[in-house]
Amino acid sequence: MSELGLQLRGHRLTTAEILYHMPDHPHLLQSYIWQDYDLWPQFPQLRRFLDFWSHNLDGKLHSVKVASRNLIADPEVERADCLLTLH
Repeated sequence: MSELGLQLRGHRLTTAEILYHMPDHPHLLQSYIWQDYDLWPQFPQLRRFLDFWSHNLDGKLHSVKVASRNLIADPEVERADCLLTLH
């Protein structure tokens, strides 16, 4: 499905910063950025990816920070507090 089609069905652009322990040096943390269109607040795509990571990759997960943004939204209208006339 296209990105526009996903957005029209309620998917949001989701970014996750994943910190994990390096397999050869467990005391060191490495950062990985994951980004995809996902459903907020359940994040099924991200959960599927993290399940895959924990079952198939050696680096043990330390933490995950998630940000999600709806790219298609209603326009914002603000009321003007003053009226200026130009000649």
